[in-house]
Amino acid sequence: MGRKFIDCREVPSETNCSLTISADSEAELINAAAQHAVAVHGHQDSPELRSQLKQAIREGTPPA
Repeated sequence: MGRKFIDCREVPSETNCSLTISADSEAELINAAAQHAVAVHGHQDSPELRSQLKQAIREGTPPA
């Protein structure tokens, strides 16, 4: 089981967010990313959002 991450820089946004979230488990990563998407980007937590976040997951460590 390797590290996983979601990089906000890969998703176009009005705020040009540069946050990267990483975790060892997919569930933990999606939960943290969903909380970020709601709190910072104004999204509604929904199955559709979580599906989009799941598609944004990358394996390994984020590039510098």
